Amino acid sequence: MKHFLRYIFFSLLLVPFAAEAQFESLKDSVVQLYGVVMTHDSLKGIPGVTVMVKGQNRGTITNEQGVFSIVVLKGDEIRFSHVSYRTETDRIPTNLEGNQYNMVKLLAEDTIYLPTAIIKARPTREQFERDFVNNDVPDDGIEIARQNTSEAKRRVLARSLPRDGGEASNYALSKNAQGYYYSGQAPPMNIFNPFAWSEFVKAWKRGDFKKKN
Repeated sequence: MKHFLRYIFFSLLLVPFAAEAQFESLKDSVVQLYGVVMTHDSLKGIPGVTVMVKGQNRGTITNEQGVFSIVVLKGDEIRFSHVSYRTETDRIPTNLEGNQYNMVKLLAEDTIYLPTAIIKARPTREQFERDFVNNDVPDDGIEIARQNTSEAKRRVLARSLPRDGGEASNYALSKNAQGYYYSGQAPPMNIFNPFAWSEFVKAWKRGDFKKKN
């Protein structure tokens, strides 16, 4: 028992020193990376370059001048990619002294060759006129907006979409106000209200009581 307590005592003494040593090791490996990405020929800053730490879901993009800044670890591989330039990869030195590293990255333009497209004319004028008339032209933005704002479409959306916060609050307040208005007495029966019957007939004609699929 005495040896076990002595072991626990020495373990508790060594834990803070081990944690401090691990923290100092991690602190020494953290690097603040500053850099600029430029074109290989004209040395102009490239905006919108993706700067990613390889193997990790961390990264940043360059600003309008091609400048970037990111926190990395010593030994990390940094991947530079852009849609118009070749992808390059650089590694942070493991024997770097200090916790800051500056980099100037040059990217060369990447040329992409598309397959050859051959444009041929229609064999005859009659065939061109027939295909032009029978071609299905998709709706433009104005026609799509007109269809979305039609009365039938708005009626369907009003029945299917949930209320937002403002509508829900107004509905709750109106129900509470109606309850307070008839507090202490029985509310009137709408079966004898002609206006209620009128609204019921209109709703019946609109099909509000039909079963929804």
